[in-house]
Amino acid sequence: MASLFAQSQLYDLIKKVEKGERLDFEDGVRLMKSQDILALGYMANLKREQKNGNKTYFIVNRHINHTNVCTNLCHFCAYGVKKEDPQAFTLTLDEVEKAAHEAAQEGVSEIHIVGGLNPELPFEYYLEMLRRVKRILPQACIQAFTAVEVDYFTQITELSLNEVLQKLMEAGLDSLPGGGAEVFSPRVRAKICEKKVSGKRWLEIQETAHGLGMRTNATMLYGHIETTEERIDHLLQLRDLQDRTGGFLTFIPLPFYPKNTQLEGHMGVDSTTGFEDLKMLAVSRILLDNFDHIKSFWIMLGPKLAQVSLAFGVDDLDGTVVEERIIHSAGAETSQVMTKRALIQMIQKAGRDAVERDTLYRVLKAN
Repeated sequence: MASLFAQSQLYDLIKKVEKGERLDFEDGVRLMKSQDILALGYMANLKREQKNGNKTYFIVNRHINHTNVCTNLCHFCAYGVKKEDPQAFTLTLDEVEKAAHEAAQEGVSEIHIVGGLNPELPFEYYLEMLRRVKRILPQACIQAFTAVEVDYFTQITELSLNEVLQKLMEAGLDSLPGGGAEVFSPRVRAKICEKKVSGKRWLEIQETAHGLGMRTNATMLYGHIETTEERIDHLLQLRDLQDRTGGFLTFIPLPFYPKNTQLEGHMGVDSTTGFEDLKMLAVSRILLDNFDHIKSFWIMLGPKLAQVSLAFGVDDLDGTVVEERIIHSAGAETSQVMTKRALIQMIQKAGRDAVERDTLYRVLKAN
Protein backbone atom coordinates (compact mmCIF):
# COMPACT_ATOMS: atom_id res chain seq x y z
CA MET A 1 0.00 0.00 0.00
CA ALA A 2 2.94 2.34 0.53
CA SER A 3 3.18 2.60 -3.25
CA LEU A 4 0.00 4.70 -3.23
CA PHE A 5 2.02 7.36 -1.41
CA ALA A 6 5.19 7.03 -3.50
CA GLN A 7 5.20 10.79 -4.14
CA SER A 8 4.71 11.67 -0.49
CA GLN A 9 7.55 13.25 1.47
CA LEU A 10 6.61 10.77 4.19
CA TYR A 11 7.12 7.72 1.96
CA ASP A 12 10.13 6.43 3.93
CA LEU A 13 8.20 6.71 7.19
CA ILE A 14 5.22 4.92 5.69
CA LYS A 15 7.48 2.01 4.82
CA LYS A 16 8.86 2.01 8.39
CA VAL A 17 5.36 1.91 9.83
CA GLU A 18 4.33 -0.89 7.49
CA LYS A 19 7.33 -2.91 8.67
CA GLY A 20 6.44 -2.27 12.29
CA GLU A 21 9.57 -0.23 13.00
CA ARG A 22 9.51 2.27 15.86
CA LEU A 23 9.78 5.93 14.87
CA ASP A 24 12.15 8.31 16.68
CA PHE A 25 12.04 11.98 17.70
CA GLU A 26 13.12 13.32 14.29
CA ASP A 27 10.52 11.12 12.58
CA GLY A 28 7.86 12.45 14.93
CA VAL A 29 8.75 16.06 14.17
CA ARG A 30 8.50 15.33 10.44
CA LEU A 31 5.07 13.78 10.92
CA MET A 32 3.80 16.72 12.93
CA LYS A 33 5.09 19.28 10.46
CA SER A 34 3.69 17.45 7.44
CA GLN A 35 0.54 18.66 5.72
CA ASP A 36 -0.01 15.26 4.05
CA ILE A 37 -3.04 14.40 6.15
CA LEU A 38 -3.99 11.39 4.04
CA ALA A 39 -0.57 9.78 4.46
CA LEU A 40 -0.80 10.42 8.21
CA GLY A 41 -4.29 8.95 8.24
CA TYR A 42 -3.12 5.86 6.35
CA MET A 43 -0.31 5.16 8.82
CA ALA A 44 -2.48 5.85 11.86
CA ASN A 45 -5.32 3.69 10.60
CA LEU A 46 -2.89 0.87 9.87
CA LYS A 47 -1.65 0.92 13.48
CA ARG A 48 -5.21 1.29 14.79
CA GLU A 49 -6.51 -1.73 12.90
CA GLN A 50 -3.47 -3.82 13.83
CA LYS A 51 -4.31 -3.24 17.49
CA ASN A 52 -8.10 -3.05 17.51
CA GLY A 53 -9.41 -4.25 14.15
CA ASN A 54 -12.68 -2.52 13.30
CA LYS A 55 -13.73 -2.03 16.91
CA THR A 56 -14.52 1.38 18.35
CA TYR A 57 -15.03 1.54 22.09
CA PHE A 58 -17.33 3.68 24.19
CA ILE A 59 -18.42 3.73 27.81
CA VAL A 60 -21.58 4.65 29.71
CA ASN A 61 -20.17 7.07 32.24
CA ARG A 62 -20.93 10.13 34.32
CA HIS A 63 -18.70 13.04 35.30
CA ILE A 64 -18.81 14.58 38.77
CA ASN A 65 -16.87 17.83 39.16
CA HIS A 66 -17.02 18.33 42.93
CA THR A 67 -15.45 21.80 43.25
CA ASN A 68 -14.12 24.61 41.09
CA VAL A 69 -12.24 26.30 43.95
CA CYS A 70 -8.54 25.99 43.17
CA THR A 71 -5.27 27.35 44.52
CA ASN A 72 -3.41 26.88 41.21
CA LEU A 73 -5.49 29.07 38.86
CA CYS A 74 -3.55 28.03 35.76
CA HIS A 75 -3.51 30.56 32.93
CA PHE A 76 -5.10 28.13 30.47
CA CYS A 77 -7.99 27.18 32.80
CA ALA A 78 -11.41 28.80 32.76
CA TYR A 79 -12.82 26.47 35.41
CA GLY A 80 -10.87 27.15 38.60
CA VAL A 81 -11.76 30.17 40.75
CA LYS A 82 -10.85 31.64 44.14
CA LYS A 83 -13.05 30.61 47.05
CA GLU A 84 -14.58 34.11 47.31
CA ASP A 85 -15.60 34.16 43.64
CA PRO A 86 -19.40 34.35 43.16
CA GLN A 87 -19.16 31.39 40.77
CA ALA A 88 -17.36 29.21 43.32
CA PHE A 89 -19.03 25.95 44.31
CA THR A 90 -18.22 22.83 46.29
CA LEU A 91 -20.52 19.82 46.40
CA THR A 92 -21.39 18.38 49.77
CA LEU A 93 -20.91 14.66 50.21
CA ASP A 94 -24.69 14.29 50.15
CA GLU A 95 -24.79 16.08 46.78
CA VAL A 96 -22.10 13.76 45.43
CA GLU A 97 -24.12 10.83 46.73
CA LYS A 98 -27.23 12.14 44.97
CA ALA A 99 -25.30 12.32 41.67
CA ALA A 100 -24.12 8.74 42.21
CA HIS A 101 -27.71 7.58 42.75
CA GLU A 102 -28.71 9.30 39.49
CA ALA A 103 -25.80 7.58 37.75
CA ALA A 104 -26.98 4.23 39.09
CA GLN A 105 -30.33 4.81 37.38
CA GLU A 106 -28.47 5.45 34.12
CA GLY A 107 -26.63 2.13 34.33
CA VAL A 108 -23.16 3.66 34.22
CA SER A 109 -20.03 1.52 34.43
CA GLU A 110 -17.72 4.45 35.27
CA ILE A 111 -17.79 7.52 37.50
CA HIS A 112 -15.24 10.17 36.52
CA ILE A 113 -14.38 12.59 39.33
CA VAL A 114 -12.03 15.57 39.02
CA GLY A 115 -12.02 19.06 40.50
CA GLY A 116 -9.96 21.95 41.77
CA LEU A 117 -7.52 22.10 44.68
CA ASN A 118 -9.80 23.43 47.40
CA PRO A 119 -7.81 24.30 50.57
CA GLU A 120 -10.92 23.99 52.74
CA LEU A 121 -11.48 20.31 51.95
CA PRO A 122 -9.70 17.76 54.14
CA PHE A 123 -8.36 14.49 52.73
CA GLU A 124 -11.15 12.64 54.52
CA TYR A 125 -13.68 14.40 52.25
CA TYR A 126 -12.17 12.65 49.22
CA LEU A 127 -11.93 9.29 50.95
CA GLU A 128 -15.54 9.47 52.13
CA MET A 129 -16.65 10.57 48.65
CA LEU A 130 -15.06 7.45 47.18
CA ARG A 131 -16.62 5.21 49.83
CA ARG A 132 -20.11 6.61 49.25
CA VAL A 133 -19.90 6.37 45.48
CA LYS A 134 -18.58 2.81 45.69
CA ARG A 135 -21.38 1.78 48.07
CA ILE A 136 -23.98 3.05 45.61
CA LEU A 137 -22.19 1.76 42.49
CA PRO A 138 -20.20 -1.30 43.59
CA GLN A 139 -19.90 -2.64 40.05
CA ALA A 140 -18.76 0.66 38.50
CA CYS A 141 -15.13 1.74 38.21
CA ILE A 142 -14.24 5.02 39.87
CA GLN A 143 -11.75 6.96 37.76
CA ALA A 144 -10.87 10.00 39.82
CA PHE A 145 -8.30 12.65 40.71
CA THR A 146 -5.63 13.83 38.33
CA ALA A 147 -1.98 13.45 39.23
CA VAL A 148 -2.11 17.12 40.26
CA GLU A 149 -4.81 16.33 42.82
CA VAL A 150 -2.91 13.27 44.06
CA ASP A 151 0.21 15.39 44.58
CA TYR A 152 -1.92 17.95 46.46
CA PHE A 153 -3.16 15.19 48.77
CA THR A 154 0.45 14.39 49.70
CA GLN A 155 0.91 18.05 50.65
CA ILE A 156 -2.16 18.37 52.87
CA THR A 157 -1.61 15.01 54.59
CA GLU A 158 2.20 14.91 54.68
CA LEU A 159 1.87 11.27 53.62
CA SER A 160 4.05 9.67 50.98
CA LEU A 161 2.78 9.30 47.45
CA ASN A 162 2.56 5.55 47.95
CA GLU A 163 0.54 5.96 51.16
CA VAL A 164 -1.89 8.44 49.58
CA LEU A 165 -2.55 6.19 46.61
CA GLN A 166 -3.04 3.16 48.83
CA LYS A 167 -5.58 5.01 51.00
CA LEU A 168 -7.46 6.17 47.90
CA MET A 169 -7.51 2.64 46.50
CA GLU A 170 -8.74 1.22 49.83
CA ALA A 171 -11.59 3.77 49.73
CA GLY A 172 -12.63 2.71 46.22
CA LEU A 173 -10.40 4.38 43.63
CA ASP A 174 -9.89 2.17 40.58
CA SER A 175 -8.05 4.34 38.06
CA LEU A 176 -6.49 7.77 37.53
CA PRO A 177 -7.59 9.96 34.62
CA GLY A 178 -4.86 11.52 32.53
CA GLY A 179 -5.44 15.18 33.35
CA GLY A 180 -2.79 17.60 34.55
CA ALA A 181 -0.15 16.43 32.07
CA GLU A 182 -0.65 19.48 29.81
CA VAL A 183 2.75 19.59 28.03
CA PHE A 184 5.76 18.30 29.97
CA SER A 185 8.09 21.05 28.75
CA PRO A 186 9.37 23.12 31.74
CA ARG A 187 9.33 26.21 29.48
CA VAL A 188 5.64 25.80 28.75
CA ARG A 189 4.67 24.98 32.32
CA ALA A 190 6.51 28.07 33.62
CA LYS A 191 4.32 30.24 31.38
CA ILE A 192 0.87 28.63 31.62
CA CYS A 193 0.76 26.67 34.90
CA GLU A 194 3.68 27.67 37.08
CA LYS A 195 2.07 26.37 40.30
CA LYS A 196 1.26 22.97 38.86
CA VAL A 197 3.37 19.85 39.45
CA SER A 198 6.24 19.39 37.01
CA GLY A 199 6.05 16.99 34.10
CA LYS A 200 8.60 14.83 35.91
CA ARG A 201 6.38 14.65 39.01
CA TRP A 202 3.32 13.83 36.88
CA LEU A 203 5.20 10.89 35.38
CA GLU A 204 6.41 9.81 38.82
CA ILE A 205 2.84 9.72 40.14
CA GLN A 206 1.70 7.61 37.18
CA GLU A 207 4.63 5.23 37.59
CA THR A 208 3.90 4.83 41.30
CA ALA A 209 0.23 4.09 40.56
CA HIS A 210 1.27 1.52 37.96
CA GLY A 211 3.56 -0.08 40.53
CA LEU A 212 0.55 -0.55 42.83
CA GLY A 213 -1.32 -2.33 40.05
CA MET A 214 -3.48 0.61 39.01
CA ARG A 215 -4.15 1.31 35.32
CA THR A 216 -4.22 4.98 34.35
CA ASN A 217 -4.65 7.29 31.37
CA ALA A 218 -2.44 9.92 29.75
CA THR A 219 -3.25 13.23 28.07
CA MET A 220 -1.65 16.20 26.39
CA LEU A 221 -3.15 19.67 26.18
CA TYR A 222 -2.07 21.08 22.81
CA GLY A 223 -2.69 24.17 20.72
CA HIS A 224 -1.49 26.95 23.05
CA ILE A 225 2.19 28.01 23.22
CA GLU A 226 3.96 24.67 22.83
CA THR A 227 6.23 23.91 19.87
CA THR A 228 6.12 20.91 17.57
CA GLU A 229 9.25 19.59 19.23
CA GLU A 230 7.70 19.92 22.69
CA ARG A 231 4.68 17.93 21.57
CA ILE A 232 6.85 15.10 20.28
CA ASP A 233 8.99 15.11 23.41
CA HIS A 234 5.83 14.78 25.49
CA LEU A 235 4.66 11.77 23.47
CA LEU A 236 8.03 10.05 23.68
CA GLN A 237 8.27 10.54 27.45
CA LEU A 238 4.91 8.80 27.73
CA ARG A 239 6.12 6.03 25.44
CA ASP A 240 9.24 5.55 27.55
CA LEU A 241 7.20 5.18 30.75
CA GLN A 242 4.83 2.77 29.04
CA ASP A 243 7.84 0.69 28.00
CA ARG A 244 8.76 0.40 31.68
CA THR A 245 5.36 -0.19 33.26
CA GLY A 246 2.71 -1.01 30.65
CA GLY A 247 0.29 0.76 32.99
CA PHE A 248 -1.39 3.24 30.63
CA LEU A 249 -4.76 2.31 29.17
CA THR A 250 -5.23 5.06 26.63
CA PHE A 251 -3.90 8.40 25.38
CA ILE A 252 -6.20 11.38 24.91
CA PRO A 253 -4.93 14.49 23.08
CA LEU A 254 -6.97 17.48 24.31
CA PRO A 255 -7.26 20.60 22.12
CA PHE A 256 -6.95 23.86 24.01
CA TYR A 257 -9.98 26.13 24.29
CA PRO A 258 -8.81 29.73 24.94
CA LYS A 259 -12.18 31.34 25.64
CA ASN A 260 -12.52 32.77 29.16
CA THR A 261 -8.91 31.87 30.01
CA GLN A 262 -5.99 34.19 30.73
CA LEU A 263 -4.47 33.14 27.40
CA GLU A 264 -7.42 34.34 25.34
CA GLY A 265 -6.16 36.99 22.92
CA HIS A 266 -2.55 36.65 24.07
CA MET A 267 0.62 35.20 22.50
CA GLY A 268 -1.18 34.40 19.26
CA VAL A 269 -3.19 31.64 20.93
CA ASP A 270 -6.35 30.62 19.07
CA SER A 271 -8.56 27.57 18.87
CA THR A 272 -7.15 24.57 17.01
CA THR A 273 -8.49 23.66 13.58
CA GLY A 274 -10.04 20.35 12.58
CA PHE A 275 -7.01 19.66 10.39
CA GLU A 276 -4.66 20.12 13.34
CA ASP A 277 -6.84 17.98 15.60
CA LEU A 278 -6.84 15.07 13.15
CA LYS A 279 -3.09 15.41 12.67
CA MET A 280 -2.49 15.33 16.44
CA LEU A 281 -4.59 12.20 16.83
CA ALA A 282 -2.92 10.47 13.89
CA VAL A 283 0.63 11.27 15.00
CA SER A 284 -0.20 10.09 18.51
CA ARG A 285 -1.39 6.75 17.17
CA ILE A 286 1.70 6.35 14.99
CA LEU A 287 4.25 7.21 17.68
CA LEU A 288 2.63 5.59 20.73
CA ASP A 289 3.12 2.07 19.44
CA ASN A 290 2.91 0.60 22.97
CA PHE A 291 -0.46 2.20 23.84
CA ASP A 292 -3.44 0.01 23.05
CA HIS A 293 -5.91 2.85 22.66
CA ILE A 294 -6.17 6.42 21.37
CA LYS A 295 -9.25 8.32 22.49
CA SER A 296 -11.00 11.16 20.73
CA PHE A 297 -12.97 13.08 23.34
CA TRP A 298 -16.11 13.94 21.37
CA ILE A 299 -17.15 16.58 23.89
CA MET A 300 -14.07 18.62 22.91
CA LEU A 301 -13.84 17.87 19.19
CA GLY A 302 -17.55 17.80 18.50
CA PRO A 303 -19.38 14.66 17.34
CA LYS A 304 -18.73 15.12 13.62
CA LEU A 305 -14.97 15.55 13.80
CA ALA A 306 -14.77 12.78 16.41
CA GLN A 307 -16.56 10.52 13.96
CA VAL A 308 -14.06 11.36 11.19
CA SER A 309 -11.20 10.69 13.62
CA LEU A 310 -12.12 7.00 13.55
CA ALA A 311 -10.28 6.92 10.21
CA PHE A 312 -7.23 8.70 11.72
CA GLY A 313 -6.08 6.29 14.39
CA VAL A 314 -8.81 6.67 17.00
CA ASP A 315 -10.53 3.59 18.44
CA ASP A 316 -12.36 5.17 21.42
CA LEU A 317 -14.89 8.02 21.65
CA ASP A 318 -15.16 8.12 25.47
CA GLY A 319 -18.79 7.97 26.56
CA THR A 320 -22.12 9.42 27.52
CA VAL A 321 -20.35 11.83 29.95
CA VAL A 322 -23.31 13.73 31.54
CA GLU A 323 -22.66 17.16 33.08
CA GLU A 324 -19.08 18.04 32.15
CA ARG A 325 -18.16 21.50 33.47
CA ILE A 326 -14.43 22.04 33.01
CA ILE A 327 -14.19 22.15 29.21
CA HIS A 328 -17.47 24.01 28.87
CA SER A 329 -16.13 26.75 31.15
CA ALA A 330 -13.56 27.42 28.43
CA GLY A 331 -16.11 27.80 25.69
CA ALA A 332 -16.90 24.30 24.45
CA GLU A 333 -20.25 24.49 22.69
CA THR A 334 -20.95 20.77 22.45
CA SER A 335 -23.69 19.06 24.41
CA GLN A 336 -22.82 17.81 27.90
CA VAL A 337 -24.42 14.43 27.30
CA MET A 338 -24.82 11.93 24.48
CA THR A 339 -27.13 8.95 24.64
CA LYS A 340 -25.78 5.45 24.30
CA ARG A 341 -27.87 4.97 21.17
CA ALA A 342 -26.48 8.13 19.57
CA LEU A 343 -22.90 7.01 20.26
CA ILE A 344 -23.55 3.62 18.73
CA GLN A 345 -25.09 5.19 15.62
CA MET A 346 -22.20 7.62 15.25
CA ILE A 347 -19.71 4.75 15.35
CA GLN A 348 -21.66 2.47 13.03
CA LYS A 349 -22.24 5.20 10.44
CA ALA A 350 -18.46 5.60 10.27
CA GLY A 351 -18.26 1.92 9.29
CA ARG A 352 -16.91 0.76 12.64
CA ASP A 353 -18.16 -1.83 15.12
CA ALA A 354 -19.41 -0.27 18.35
CA VAL A 355 -18.22 -1.99 21.52
CA GLU A 356 -19.37 -0.97 24.98
CA ARG A 357 -16.52 -1.25 27.49
CA ASP A 358 -15.72 -0.57 31.10
CA THR A 359 -12.84 1.57 32.38
CA LEU A 360 -10.34 -1.27 31.93
CA TYR A 361 -11.51 -2.02 28.37
CA ARG A 362 -13.32 -5.18 29.35
CA VAL A 363 -16.05 -5.72 26.76
CA LEU A 364 -19.56 -5.34 28.17
CA LYS A 365 -21.50 -5.57 24.93
CA ALA A 366 -20.71 -5.62 21.21
CA ASN A 367 -23.35 -3.84 19.10
